[in-house]
Amino acid sequence: MLQGLIWLAQNIALGFYHIAYAVTHPGQWLNWDDPEALIRFIYYGGSVELLFAVLDIVLVLTVLGMIFPRFMWAMVRGLEGFANGVGRAVAWIGLLMVFQQIVIIFLQSVFRLGEITVAPIGLGFTQSVGWFSEELKLYNAMVVALCVTYTFVQGGHVRVDLVYSAVGHRTKRVIDMAGALLFMLPVTVLTWMYAWFFLWRNLITPKVSASDKLDLMLKKARIVKWNVETIGFSPNGFNAYFLFKILMVAFTALVFLQAIAFFYRSWLEWREGPESADKYLDRDTLGAGEEAFEGTH
Repeated sequence: MLQGLIWLAQNIALGFYHIAYAVTHPGQWLNWDDPEALIRFIYYGGSVELLFAVLDIVLVLTVLGMIFPRFMWAMVRGLEGFANGVGRAVAWIGLLMVFQQIVIIFLQSVFRLGEITVAPIGLGFTQSVGWFSEELKLYNAMVVALCVTYTFVQGGHVRVDLVYSAVGHRTKRVIDMAGALLFMLPVTVLTWMYAWFFLWRNLITPKVSASDKLDLMLKKARIVKWNVETIGFSPNGFNAYFLFKILMVAFTALVFLQAIAFFYRSWLEWREGPESADKYLDRDTLGAGEEAFEGTH
């Protein structure tokens, strides 16, 4: 137990050093023309060092927010606004998906075309109809991965309620804080570790692994090269499946940020009492006519 606490304290202290070193030496991990810098970026992107660097930033912001509640409310509004902005923008992909499906069916059924050319700014992009048809999976994945926190802010997720509705305001906020700390954050960290290295295993060769040590990975830097996955599930089908891996990473990052925002909101609402419930919460509403219609059912 004591050794675990010492390890935790050491890594929290080292986190500040790693932040300072990364900021003052960006060329060692951002200069991807240097294979060793790329390898460092990959290694530290899923490392314990990054975990504690992020933890240090969150701890500092949390302490400041608890001392200055207005600052914490500003962080909540900023993070929720970011989630809403991304979700509202990406939601339009649903319309694009419907339009593209209609075009595919029309061109296949009426004109019997085998290829579609898209040239919005004079740069032609030609792929088979099958390629565009399989690409619809990407649109679905984008809506799911990038609108997840928007849906959370909007209260659109299903809550399995056993005791929540029967308890008081402050008890609900304690449950919410426990959910953010014990479920949302640990799951996002584990998912990030899986998604991060899964992504890079489909972007470069030789393959990298979460179990690789930095010195071993730096040795691989001598022969590292880009090898972006371009294999489709069918001949002439959609072949940019590495984009799904990027979406997994983006999904995890968005949920992590929303978990922080949810914890902050829950703490502030617990501290300020029932009158602060849903304070500054930006939720979309139906029109007056539709709200009246819903109220009759």
